[in-house]
Amino acid sequence: MHYVGWFFVLVGATFSFLAGLGIFRMPDVLNQSQAGTKASTLGILALLVGFSFINPNVSPKLILMALFFLFSSPIASHTICKAALRRNKAKLILDSNPLLKEGEANE
Repeated sequence: MHYVGWFFVLVGATFSFLAGLGIFRMPDVLNQSQAGTKASTLGILALLVGFSFINPNVSPKLILMALFFLFSSPIASHTICKAALRRNKAKLILDSNPLLKEGEANE
């Protein structure tokens, strides 16, 4: 069982590293958010599964952590992307920004 756990830990560490590399290498906020959210979610979930195989006594806590991460990560990514679009930091060429309120200028 420990070998399966260490395999998941290795996979999780690899995906977490690739998420960090994707955030560093991507050109704009939207791509960085996508790279960070998708790969880091898979990496952290694989780490938690691996740790639950290594130490089964803490599995209920790890399940709660995984559920919290699954619910909070997409919401945080959506909020960051929405703020980037609103401030026009996404490097998109838009004639009009649908996220701006009435009277706000499109910089």
